Amino acid sequence: MTIRVGIVEDHPAMMLGTIAIVKAQADLRVIVAASGIRPVLALREFPDVVLLDLSLGDGSNPFANTQQLTAGGARVLAYTSGDRPGLVRDAARAGAVGMIRKTEQIGAIVDAVRAAAAGGIVAGADWAAALEGDRVLTDARLTPREAEVLSLYSSGATADQVAEALYLSRDTVTEYISNIRKKYLAVDRSAPTKVDLFRRAVEDGLVVSR
Repeated sequence: MTIRVGIVEDHPAMMLGTIAIVKAQADLRVIVAASGIRPVLALREFPDVVLLDLSLGDGSNPFANTQQLTAGGARVLAYTSGDRPGLVRDAARAGAVGMIRKTEQIGAIVDAVRAAAAGGIVAGADWAAALEGDRVLTDARLTPREAEVLSLYSSGATADQVAEALYLSRDTVTEYISNIRKKYLAVDRSAPTKVDLFRRAVEDGLVVSR
């Protein structure tokens, strides 16, 4: 499947270089390249992934830009020099799925686009550093049902017991638990074990530490 890519960048040389990188990949296709988000929003065929420069000369801000692109269905990657973590935090608050430095190797940029298109989070060291210490960003954004499942499961109940208590199937409960782990991993709060899930639940006020 071909991944539709949008590039929002207002530095001509960087724009041309990024277009060349994307076009060289058989599975990627540039469908729009612009110095602002308006041409992207006007498309009938929306990009799967948008590489978004966070510091545009048109006076727009990364929060609003990311929010509008995400609302249109794109997965937004912060495409940045990495020297202004505040802009990265703004983009993350609005739904960006990660960041990639403009100075990264070609392979890393291409891999980031593919990972974003596949539904992944592009969360390298720069992304984690930008988000560190910001409680709004470290919120895993669990749904009420996910929070309910986590509260019971992390407190000691088995998946079968959680299923019985919430009138769900065991498979549904295990799927919830898997999604919860993915959400915590996406905000750099991994929880691979049940003990880790308990810690996360305590941190988020879902259970009381014993």
